[in-house]
Amino acid sequence: MAQLSYQDLAVEDFARINEELAGKDTLDVLKWAYGQFGDELVYACSFGAEGIVLIDLISKVKKDAKIVFLDTNVHFKETYELIDRVKQKYPSLRIEMNQPAITLEQQAKQYGEKLWETDPNSCCNIRKVQPLTRALSGAAAWLSGLRREQSPTRAATEFVNQDNKFKSIKICPLIHWTWDDVWNYIRAFDLPYNTLHDKGYPSIGCEYCTSPVEDAGDSRAGRWAGKGKTECGLHL
Repeated sequence: MAQLSYQDLAVEDFARINEELAGKDTLDVLKWAYGQFGDELVYACSFGAEGIVLIDLISKVKKDAKIVFLDTNVHFKETYELIDRVKQKYPSLRIEMNQPAITLEQQAKQYGEKLWETDPNSCCNIRKVQPLTRALSGAAAWLSGLRREQSPTRAATEFVNQDNKFKSIKICPLIHWTWDDVWNYIRAFDLPYNTLHDKGYPSIGCEYCTSPVEDAGDSRAGRWAGKGKTECGLHL
């Protein structure tokens, strides 16, 4: 079977693939994805609740899957602690801590102190978008834990998406899962998770740009509160 490639697929090809996968469950989509791309499929994981579910499901399909964490160097300590626990639970997974090209000190010298406050889009670009671009440079496709329910900006996400930003194929196996589905799975299999979820954080990013949320109607509401921004730029 010839491997699919971003360059060779038109819009109608993505529509056809999604029609073929319609009605399939998450494991079916993962089996299709790893069967199609193998080691050239990268999971970019933020280690949120959805990420933990997807890691567990991936481990059932490909035990040595490649997982990339975009380590901005300003994540919560709880996030780093969770990653250590996940590494212990799934020792065969290849979890890589992907670093930005410049340190926080270099960033401050070039762009000023606390860039996440003065220009959060530039900060996200330096510490997340550019590192993911490098991580995907040799990959045929990548996995994401996006769910349609998360926010209006994600409501139209398909299983298999044409990612023009990264010139890649983006696969999202959890699009039909609800927040309750995610937590029912975590509890059913006693999976490790970020303890910040117990403190009102539905979506967890960098420490300086993530706040607890009272109304869980939009799980992205706690990201960059007051900045008119709910996405870091990876999924736009």
